[in-house]
Amino acid sequence: MEHWELVARENVRNTMGRYAHAADGGRFDDLVALFTDDGVMAIAGREPLVGREAIRQFVTQTKSSIHTTLEKPYIRHHVNSIAIDVLSHDTATASSYFLAITERGPDHWGRYRDRLVRVGQVWLFAERKVRVDGHAATSWRATRA
Repeated sequence: MEHWELVARENVRNTMGRYAHAADGGRFDDLVALFTDDGVMAIAGREPLVGREAIRQFVTQTKSSIHTTLEKPYIRHHVNSIAIDVLSHDTATASSYFLAITERGPDHWGRYRDRLVRVGQVWLFAERKVRVDGHAATSWRATRA
């Protein structure tokens, strides 16, 4: 593996980590900045969210739901089993699993499938596919399903 590919992998991993921290911390400007201008968040079972403003609206609504449903309104996404394929100097794909936890314990879990592109020195999501595989019966997610 060449040095540039190792750097690309670390930058992709960094983008994935920053997404979880920004989402959980309610820093939505930081979160949407991790997408290209025309980036897509495709959540299974919903119409794809195209562009930063559509993604911002969705995460803002999610925050509102958490704040009105939970006594202690926080969520933490744990991302693991990350597999990154660097396809070129400017494109990569990644697959990972996530587990979201709230005050009620394990809430919902699933997978991310990402397509990223290098823009300048940073890697951004061109597309993030989200699939929820399951949720706990008494979870916040169950109230939204």
